[in-house]
Amino acid sequence: MNLTNSQAGTLESGDIVVRLAPGNGKGLEINLDSTVAFQFGRQIEQVIRETLTGLGIDDAVVDATDKGALDCTIRARTTAAAVRATGKDVWQD
Repeated sequence: MNLTNSQAGTLESGDIVVRLAPGNGKGLEINLDSTVAFQFGRQIEQVIRETLTGLGIDDAVVDATDKGALDCTIRARTTAAAVRATGKDVWQD
């Protein structure tokens, strides 16, 4: 799948910024900077990975800056970044 650089989210408390860039053939590379990484880092990465895989994206570089976002927010921001990166609207066939 062709990707362009994209971004979704804010740096407000309770939110996350997800940046997507084309991959380098190594699968999903997730770089996470989070205020709660010690407690929830693996969960945040898993939500990002599952969301992208579910959207058919399996090769991308993801830079995520988390400020305590809930899973639903992480999914929403990751989906929005993916839609912007691919130009494919996931809510339409």
